[in-house]
Amino acid sequence: MKELVFGHKNPDTDAIVAAKAYSYLQNKLGADTEAVALGTPNEETKFVLDYFKEEYPRVITTAKNEVEAVMLVDHNEAQQSVDDIKELTVTHVIDHHRIANFETAAPLYYHAEPLGCSSTVIYKEFKANNVEVPAKLAGLMLSAIISDTLLLKSPTTTDEDVVAVKELAEIAGVNYEEYGLEMLKAGTNLSSKTEEELISADAKSFEMGGKTVRVDQVNTVDLDEVFAREAALRAAIEKQNAEEGYDLFLLMVTNILDSNTRLLVVGEPKDVVEKAFDKKLEDDKMDLPGVVSRKKQVVPPLEAAF
Repeated sequence: MKELVFGHKNPDTDAIVAAKAYSYLQNKLGADTEAVALGTPNEETKFVLDYFKEEYPRVITTAKNEVEAVMLVDHNEAQQSVDDIKELTVTHVIDHHRIANFETAAPLYYHAEPLGCSSTVIYKEFKANNVEVPAKLAGLMLSAIISDTLLLKSPTTTDEDVVAVKELAEIAGVNYEEYGLEMLKAGTNLSSKTEEELISADAKSFEMGGKTVRVDQVNTVDLDEVFAREAALRAAIEKQNAEEGYDLFLLMVTNILDSNTRLLVVGEPKDVVEKAFDKKLEDDKMDLPGVVSRKKQVVPPLEAAF
């Protein structure tokens, strides 16, 4: 029976690549799966797919109309998954995030590790099952790890991610340092994007202390270029908060060259943000030197503060 494999909504490079990689592996092991996406690829992911001449995945919003069972990669939380996730059987999860708002009626295969990228977890699955990674797929998986670890600079990076990057780069025939910088820069071309696109492109929702907290991350090589649009960004966030019921919205604008982030905070309770980072907001903004990871450096202190 066919199953769909997909990553989270507002997919980043790992969400799309991990689905492709895990679907390939499962099909090699005898399953019948298709990798799909819960949104269109962002600029960085388009660069990656075009570079390796890989097809864009089919985009879905519901799955029950096609299949009974699904496999999740790079997420487990229901609010980040397909709209009808509660009506589906989840048979497999491959992830590198916390486990929250997730339960199943039947036993399942669940492989999660605190690594920098779910594609690193999947690379370990290839090795464990003695399945060879084709050169093109190695390039895609390499890209996902570079994306999630900001070229191995993020504090989420582990020794296993470093090993995976080097081995996959060799299989793909790519100089990962040169290629990685080119790839990350491709994702920072923001001038063509609307404010709505900027605040939605890499956004995730979290339930904390009875509040819905939305955290979006925008990568750039120039913080001032993004904050020149601050008034329009605020307006777009306020509109989205009202329409979607978000209580608190944190926009992380991260400079990939020096690994620093500037937060723009819209909504309430703002004092929780100040408590989380032990800093005062100035005009709803806060500089966070050395902070690049939503998963490891932003969400945990926020949860603790709530």
